[in-house]
Amino acid sequence: MKLQTLPGLFISHGSPMLALDPEQIGPALQRLSSNLPKPKAIIVMSAHWESDTLEISTATRPETWHDFRGFPEALYNIRYPAAGSPKLAEQILALLAQSDIPAHANSTRPRDHAVWMPLLHMYPEADIPVIEISLPRYASAHALYRLGQVMAVLRQQQILVIGSGSITHNLSTLTWKNTHSSTPAWASQFRQYVVHKLQHQDDEAVLDWKNLPFIQENHPSLEHLAPLFFAMGTGRRFSLVHHSFSMGSLGMDIYRFD
Repeated sequence: MKLQTLPGLFISHGSPMLALDPEQIGPALQRLSSNLPKPKAIIVMSAHWESDTLEISTATRPETWHDFRGFPEALYNIRYPAAGSPKLAEQILALLAQSDIPAHANSTRPRDHAVWMPLLHMYPEADIPVIEISLPRYASAHALYRLGQVMAVLRQQQILVIGSGSITHNLSTLTWKNTHSSTPAWASQFRQYVVHKLQHQDDEAVLDWKNLPFIQENHPSLEHLAPLFFAMGTGRRFSLVHHSFSMGSLGMDIYRFD
């Protein structure tokens, strides 16, 4: 059977509570996966795995990590037991070495919720191998974009490549007890600007993140926006898959790059 080319994705993974209360994002992720050929494997860059240099999970079956506190007990009982793929991990490491991108194997890292929360809605059977890769904290936006370009070749092997972060992410502004509260202008205008630039293939305007409108209000730290730069590198043709807000200012956008 001929392998099909899959897109690159940016997914706003949101609160861990979305595993129990999917809001709008859960059904959107389900629709997205149902409209794609089933991946042979999935690669996810996680905003919750920052490292000094790029790391690739080589674990055979990583543990499900509940990397949060103070949530209902039912959330801690959730497992996402998808296997890893040491063989694919070695292929990724070789690909990176060919491109002079330093990277290290990590066989002990558990799977954080930026990986398993969206995949729980997309592929609940957990029957597809999943490789988690880290977010190098010192990498520039352009370096992450280039990393996405290097990894894009894997899409041709029917491998789904995902950057998992959040289009807006300022936890201090969230209305935790009201998931449907109104969205502040600084959040809506920020994501509108980013989408507009991506729709017009102005990647440089997005990679120049320091000059994005309301950047400090939306991203007091950059780790949840940075996976977008990686996803952008995986494909040139942008499409908006989903747009919503949760708890006021938490953007739940999903972007596709072909």
